[in-house]
Amino acid sequence: MNSVELKEKIIRQIDCLNEEDFEKVYNQLLEILKSANHYKLSEEENEAIDSALKVSEEGETYTHNEVISEAQNKFPNLKFK
Repeated sequence: MNSVELKEKIIRQIDCLNEEDFEKVYNQLLEILKSANHYKLSEEENEAIDSALKVSEEGETYTHNEVISEAQNKFPNLKFK
């Protein structure tokens, strides 16, 4: 079955639903469609990434243990592996 046939099949099934079931399916479909959208980075997130890349290019890197240690200091309630 191609995508056009699948869409038509879904439309026929939706068309047969009563109002209450339709609202449930509609809300579920909206949630699925929202989650399918790609996350868009904020300007602040883009700037943080650019800053990290610049620092890395300049040779200023950190070991895994250093990162974990700093994270544990900032977030003592979280468990790190």
